[in-house]
Amino acid sequence: MSANERMVTFINSMEEDLPPLLGEIEREALSDEVPIIRKDMQGFMRFLIKTKKPLRILEVGTATGFSALLMAEYMPAGAKITTIEKYEKRIPVAKKNFERAGKSDAITLLEGDATDILPALTEGYDFIFMDAAKGQYLNFLPEAVRLLTPGGTLLTDNVLQDGDIIESRYGVCRRNRTIHARMREYLYELKHHPLLDTVILTVGDGAAVSVKKENDYEET
Repeated sequence: MSANERMVTFINSMEEDLPPLLGEIEREALSDEVPIIRKDMQGFMRFLIKTKKPLRILEVGTATGFSALLMAEYMPAGAKITTIEKYEKRIPVAKKNFERAGKSDAITLLEGDATDILPALTEGYDFIFMDAAKGQYLNFLPEAVRLLTPGGTLLTDNVLQDGDIIESRYGVCRRNRTIHARMREYLYELKHHPLLDTVILTVGDGAAVSVKKENDYEET
């Protein structure tokens, strides 16, 4: 085990336990090999939701509903989540999990491709969680920025690609080169976007936290 793996294990050992149902949904997802956010990312998301207290949350990539339910567990009373999922096999599982948790009234699941759904949304969101097809992040970004309220937070997961992001194009296996290139471009756009302040963290498989600027918003 590397020093970094030991450090992650140590940090994860101090995280608070998930509520029983969320722990069960996490185990089910892992058993079915459905990717969900890692333990340290769970702790980071919990921290952001509890401190930012967003009332309107948008998630791009529902999977089985684990991360939406994690956010719902810690968001303020009366807050609402809109989440988008296109994979037909996962949609009924997510709906069932929302019902199991008694959160169906607080979480709205939009079925379809985010490429089609995002442009049709008009409501502003205080917090957006991006955890969908990694090669599409760059396409989703303009709509995410449009929908994000000034001062709102965009959290993007899996931006370091298990370390592959630092490799050259030819150091990555051929089938991953397009995603590798697009993720690098996405991170560049986040760091240089005129409406965003962004920090990239080595949490989970890499997290980018972007806050929409308030002061320059009208001028830009």
